[in-house]
Amino acid sequence: MSETEKDPSTELEALEAKLDTLIAQFNQVKSENKSLKVKQDALVREKAKLLEKTTLAKTRVEAMIARLKAMEHDS
Repeated sequence: MSETEKDPSTELEALEAKLDTLIAQFNQVKSENKSLKVKQDALVREKAKLLEKTTLAKTRVEAMIARLKAMEHDS
């Protein structure tokens, strides 16, 4: 048998091996994608909390400044 005329069962086995490799890679990428989505969701929630804290801190600082200016004008 020449190289161009390979045994069909050998070609089928090679194709099955490639398919198994692709399936394993697909499952790995799918798992990584799921993990990244979970991390992204956590980061989005953390960002929202930090923005809320920043806004609250800004409001409190502005209120303190306003009180200080009012005290300054009263004296």
